[in-house]
Amino acid sequence: MVVAPAQSMRIISWNLLHGQVIPPTSDQDWRQSLITAAKTVADNYRPDFIGLQEVDYLQPRSAEINQTQLVAESMGLKYWAYLPTIFGTPGEKWEKVKDLQRAVITQNSTPTKTMSYGIGIATNQVIKKIHVKKLGRSIIGLPLLIPKDNGGVRFIYVKDEPRVALTAELENGLTITTTHLSFAPVVNLYQLNRLCFSLNKLPGKQVLTGDLNIIANLPSRFSSYRSLAKQMTYPSWKEKIQFDYIMVPKSSVNSITTTPLNTVKTNISDHTPIGLELRFQ
Repeated sequence: MVVAPAQSMRIISWNLLHGQVIPPTSDQDWRQSLITAAKTVADNYRPDFIGLQEVDYLQPRSAEINQTQLVAESMGLKYWAYLPTIFGTPGEKWEKVKDLQRAVITQNSTPTKTMSYGIGIATNQVIKKIHVKKLGRSIIGLPLLIPKDNGGVRFIYVKDEPRVALTAELENGLTITTTHLSFAPVVNLYQLNRLCFSLNKLPGKQVLTGDLNIIANLPSRFSSYRSLAKQMTYPSWKEKIQFDYIMVPKSSVNSITTTPLNTVKTNISDHTPIGLELRFQ
């Protein structure tokens, strides 16, 4: 375990696709498939921190599980936090979260029974403080490619949900954020720059993780942060695109040494995890 001040950390980002097995099946054991996948990731990466996107909380479609908590426990990570993006179910009926700070759920929270969907974090480091950030959404939806139950894929029209960021100020001196940006081009770049600007005001050494929905390392070209990992992460059955990133401010790149961590196939999600060991000078 890393102790303050941080010398190195293994940091992972993973879009869960609410724990959906690929290809989808009608008889999925949601709890066991998520536990198995999380343990596979933990055995491969031995993470100190993981950022999670497309996370369900008490959703009937995924067996009413607190997925952030289950991933954290399966990976042996003591501290976790979940931030709902919406109350309800994406692609169906939902409403936005008005008070993000009050909506955060941690290992010390009294559980709410309101089903939701959002982003999460888990770590073996003590969390000093949690920050949240609203990033807005695209007013225009897009046709998206999703897996079919009998194999293959299909297009559906999806309305964009509000986008948010969840930041953990850690006791070891790092401040790590996860986010899931809009699938709408240009909108996601605007959200990224808005987020980077706000993160630069926070204490600690900054690391940004998440599914940015931006290809070709454009996040490095069009923001003040730089990607530290080049890895195709989507689709998980034949990765051709990088949507998932681990980034730091460009001003701090020279003070960080990176070691890529070999990727691993899991039985869930249309994204593969992305991970690095970062060593700080």
